[in-house]
Order: sequence, then C-alpha cells, then structure tokens
Amino acid sequence: MASDTHRAIEAVWRIEAARLIAGLAGLVRDVGLAVELAQDALVAALEQWPESGVPRNPGAWLMTVSKRRAIDLIRRNERMARNLAELGHRLESAGDEPPEADEIEDDLLRLVFTACHPALSTEARVALTLRVLGGLSTGEIARAFLIPESTAAQRIVRAKRTLAERRVPFEVPQGAELAGRLSSVLEVIYLIFNEGYSATAGDDWMRPALCEDALRLGRVLAGLMPAEPEVHGLVALMEIQASRAAARVGPSGEPVLLLEQDRSVWDRLLIGRGLAALARAEGLGGGTGGPYVLQAAIAACHARAVDPGDTDWVRIAALYESLARLARSPVVELNRAVALSMAYGPAVGLELLDQIVDEPSLKGYHLLPSVRGDLLFKLGRRGEARAEFERAASMTRNARERAQVGQRAAAC
Repeated sequence: MASDTHRAIEAVWRIEAARLIAGLAGLVRDVGLAVELAQDALVAALEQWPESGVPRNPGAWLMTVSKRRAIDLIRRNERMARNLAELGHRLESAGDEPPEADEIEDDLLRLVFTACHPALSTEARVALTLRVLGGLSTGEIARAFLIPESTAAQRIVRAKRTLAERRVPFEVPQGAELAGRLSSVLEVIYLIFNEGYSATAGDDWMRPALCEDALRLGRVLAGLMPAEPEVHGLVALMEIQASRAAARVGPSGEPVLLLEQDRSVWDRLLIGRGLAALARAEGLGGGTGGPYVLQAAIAACHARAVDPGDTDWVRIAALYESLARLARSPVVELNRAVALSMAYGPAVGLELLDQIVDEPSLKGYHLLPSVRGDLLFKLGRRGEARAEFERAASMTRNARERAQVGQRAAAC
C-alpha cells in the first residue's frame, strides 16, 4: 500500500513540480528558495500521504504546505526581515486556495525564462531546467547525462546561486531581449531532446525518457507562447523525430540509420501532431521560417515519404540552403552535404564536405569522418573510406555507435 502511495506521489510530483515551483517563485521571487520550499512539501507528502491518503487536489495541498513553510522561513530568517511585511502579506493574502490558472501560467512562463537564463552555463541551464521544470531528481539527471550525482547537484546549486547573486529578475523579457532569451530556452529544450535521441556517451543509443521530458517542456511552452512560430517549429521537429524512436534501434540495441528504418513502425500519431505544429508555425511566420521551422520542414519531408526512395532530396537540399543562409554553421554544412549527395550524387556532397574538413569546431566531431567515409565508399574509394570510418569509431563515446561504425570500416 505504501509503495502504491509512493508511486502516486512520484507521478503527482512529475505533473505538479513545475507549476508548484513557478507559483512559489512568483511569490518569493527566488527560484532557489522556491525549489527548496517545493522539496519540503514533497517530503511532507512522503511522510503524511501513506497514512492519510492522497488528497483530492494534491497540487493545491502541496502549494498550501509550501506557502506555510515560506511564511515560517521568512519569519525565522533575520536577513529577510526587510522583506517580511511585503512577502508575508503577499503569501498570506493568497490564502490556502491554489492560484488562478492564468496566474500559474504566467509564473510558469517566467520560470522557463529564468531557468534558461544566459547568465548560466549551458550545462547549468540544462540541469536546472530538468530539475525545476521536468521534475527530475538530481540522481535522474546524473544518470541521464552519465555524470556523477555530485556533479549534477553542483550544477544545480551553482545555477541557483548565480541567479540569486546576479539578482536575475523573475520575469519574461520584453521587446528585443525576448528573441535572444527565447533562443536560449529553445536551445536548452532541444539539447535535452537530442541527448535522449542520440546519446553522446554510454551503452545505449537512445534515452527515451529525456525525449519525453523535452517534448513535454516544448508542448508546455507552445501553450504558454502560442503566437511564437519558432516554438511550434521546435515542437514539430521533436514530434516528428520522436515518431521514429521504435525504428531507430535494432533487436540488439544497435542503431538503425534513417534510410534503413522500417517506416511502418513510425508513430503516425506523433507525425500527425508534428505536421500540425509545423503548419501552425508556417502560418504564424507568414511563409518565412526560422531555424527550427526549417529543420521541422526537413523532418517533414522524411515523414511524408512512405518509402525512402520517395524522399524529396531536392527540396531537403533547398531547405538546408535556406537554413545555411539563416544560421550557417559547420554542422548545418555537414547535413547540407549529405542532402546534396542524395539529390545530386556523392561527388557533389564530398566537394562541399572537403571545404569544411579542417573546420576547428568539427575536429572531434565523429559524424564528419563518418559521413565522409560513406561518400567515399559510394564513390568506390574504399581504402580512404575505411580510414575515415576507423577515425569516426575512435572519436565516438557511444558504445553502440562505435560498434556500428567499426562494422562499416570492416565492410570496406
């Protein structure tokens, strides 16, 4: 019975954590303190619910306990004496009823932008976002990114301390600042998704739980910012990519590349949701797309092709050309080289690839020699292809990927 209650508490926490922390941060104006208060309420639930049962409105129960703890903490803390009257009045006037839905949504949006603030390192933003918005424990974050739990805890602690020391306001930026900050938010969510979609290290090719967390965050953000095309573009991109999950891993856990996947097992529901999100993004953008909208359009080309041979590679190459003009990077050029090779032949792709082969930012990027090896193999230059595959295998930290690239080297 107690184990059933604990599972129910875990489920409630995953659902309610972000809104609980957002509501508390809106009251106390301190994300770190809001996290601690929410955790205190979770401990109280773990202590009381096995005896009393799960309340009818668990989110309201957690909020009430958290606010009472906040009042007690403020009264005990001499350093916050100057804020006692203001914060105490704000908390007490809120009463024991849960905040209105609109108020919660506003605070949740503020929390998203605070957790992804550019003042934090990328690693800290990812860890804090998963902690306060994803509801993951420190241990879960550590396991997801294959780092010691102490490292994950330090990233979260440093993030909260940085926000407090820099007095980062608990607010959604306005005007020109919004675009820059929104790009940081989208980057963090997509980083989380990509780590689940293609794990950078470890024994597993995918970590589906991280993809699910990122998708949930993306959907929440789309609900909070319904007029932002790039938000819907990112959701579309993640929905379509997530639709391939069942086909991306073979019977023994080995990676299955896109053109070799059984498309009959692609999730048509996720594809439908992704295409609908892409249509919303394109409609809001008035025909012009940002980086995520363009990437989603590329993913849609694959999703619409029932057979790999039906893929519109000419359109994909054109979309990559648009993406390169908008946000040129060595990785975009690498993907454009693949698209050009599929549309116009491997020699055309290799020509572009050789222009970025000495790019410093790609020095340790295993996909560069892997793609180059594939193009050389198609051109019949097998000795050179094998050397590239062997170099790629030595670079990757993912065991499944290393084995697959090693097999390709042997096949040369």
